[in-house]
Amino acid sequence: MYHHLCANVLAIMSFTLNRVYTEWYRNKGYDFTITSSTAYDHKWIHGRNIFESIDRIVDELFENYLSRPDVRQPILTQYCDGHQVQCRNRGWMTQWGSKALGDQGYSAIEILRSFYGNDMYINVAEAVSGIPASWPGYDLTIGVTGEKVQQIQEQLNAIAKAYPAIPSVTVDGIYGPATAASVKKFQNIFGLPASGVVDYPTWYKIQDIYVAVTRIAELQ
Repeated sequence: MYHHLCANVLAIMSFTLNRVYTEWYRNKGYDFTITSSTAYDHKWIHGRNIFESIDRIVDELFENYLSRPDVRQPILTQYCDGHQVQCRNRGWMTQWGSKALGDQGYSAIEILRSFYGNDMYINVAEAVSGIPASWPGYDLTIGVTGEKVQQIQEQLNAIAKAYPAIPSVTVDGIYGPATAASVKKFQNIFGLPASGVVDYPTWYKIQDIYVAVTRIAELQ
């Protein structure tokens, strides 16, 4: 029982962290990070009792999530129960199917790979904190430096693989003329004012397109 519970906990946590990391709903204009509807996400009831066995596993795996090679973000590991709803043909994990594999002696990662593919890995978060506010609160323009600039540079380079007209940039955390030119071309392609400045609308448009081109919001 232990291994299939671990597999399910990892899938649930990775799914949730993907919603947080990609800001899926905020990119769509909503003012929340995740829902409590099983039509879209997980059901969560405040104050509900939790089985001790599951509570213990969550404590053990709290810093872990699922990823693929060269993808830093948690994967949106979708699943269904496998009895009332069938989803195996969609590349999702079935919870009853995971139990059957666990009963056969499969480890957690073997269970996960049997559903999601052999390129699925368990990663460890460098740090655990509250929900991040992705938008830095100020425009990124020439002369600005730091992690937010580096993030945008990395994302622009990923987007440029799908949109070659966007110039690739050096990822150095320094917002120079080359980064401004790349941003300006991005804005031009996606119908934003071509200022070369990453303002609030540009920031979230970059997040939205980045999620789409890297396919981190869905299983391949």
